[in-house]
Amino acid sequence: MMRYLIVIEKTNTGYSAYAPDLSGCIATGTTKAEVKKNMQEAIAFHLEGLQLEGLEIPQPSVSSAYVEIAA
Repeated sequence: MMRYLIVIEKTNTGYSAYAPDLSGCIATGTTKAEVKKNMQEAIAFHLEGLQLEGLEIPQPSVSSAYVEIAA
């Protein structure tokens, strides 16, 4: 099982998400839960397409961290 980082952003109409390790793999949704579900489906579809094309599946390599700044 692979675990890819997704970035979820608030939009004017809901949420959008993308996977930095998977160029062009994006999804949208009206709620965070919906965009997360849609992103899981988008990643599975994306990886399936890469396999069908005989292309290499990118290994997850992106990580995230928060930093605190006095404001």
